[in-house]
Amino acid sequence: MHDHAAARGIRGADNRRLLALSLTITSVVLVVQVVGALLSGSLALLADAGHMFTDAAALVIALVASTVAARPADDRATFGYQRAEVFGALANAVILLVLAGWIVVEAVGRLARPGPAEVAGGLMLAVAVLGLVANSVALWLLGAAQKRSINMRGAYLEVLGDLLGSAAVIVAAVVILLTGWTQADAVVSLLIAAMIVPRAVSLLREVASVLGETAPQGTQVAQIRRHIVATPGVVDVHDVHVWQLTRGAPVFTAHVVVDAACLADGRATGILTDLQTCLADHFDVAHSTFQLEPAGHIERDAHA
Repeated sequence: MHDHAAARGIRGADNRRLLALSLTITSVVLVVQVVGALLSGSLALLADAGHMFTDAAALVIALVASTVAARPADDRATFGYQRAEVFGALANAVILLVLAGWIVVEAVGRLARPGPAEVAGGLMLAVAVLGLVANSVALWLLGAAQKRSINMRGAYLEVLGDLLGSAAVIVAAVVILLTGWTQADAVVSLLIAAMIVPRAVSLLREVASVLGETAPQGTQVAQIRRHIVATPGVVDVHDVHVWQLTRGAPVFTAHVVVDAACLADGRATGILTDLQTCLADHFDVAHSTFQLEPAGHIERDAHA
């Protein structure tokens, strides 16, 4: 067994520091947005504040999940606790969908009411600009880490949604200031909801892929088979399985049929090293398990 996952820092302290810093930024802007929404009467700003609130909750979930995932493996959890990140991402996706539903109900209700709503466009614009700047900073902080962790990916998508939401609120505020059409506030609220749903669905799909133990996206199992068979001394390969504990933590197992002469003269160790090195270097699979078998070997459960 060959495992360098811990050394790669997938669930390291750096991720937790980034999450904590992003949470601080999000919490401060949340308070400002709620106050601004109440004072300005802007539903779009309140929707963005609601999204920011779920972001804060999601970041807390992500931070807790990242901490739990860092716990070492034990006799009960032999792969460790990395799947905690996946459940954290699942919670994030559910929160996003609930939020989108709430925004739609509120926005449609406002559009259906007769008469223009009272919205202070100037205050709305100032608060939205502040949110845009803060979200840009948080997005930059999480940018690199989200490529290695599904949990960080969930947090990244939350902040990205906030950034887009703030941009949309800025547009609505400008329209209100220039034209006086306050319904732009409700229209932008619906736009924010429309931006939230696809991101939540995308995250749910990735969670389902991990929990369904399908091969990681981009993994070419057929190509891996060809590399294994091309290794000197290897006759065939079967029972190939590739899945992932979480984003950035793929796992591979296979039964490799080896020439009997290689087993007899002690070359099996070299073959095993070659196979593990091949997977780590060419396919970024650091956790691999190979069962070397002589030609003609019959599995004990083959006729079960």
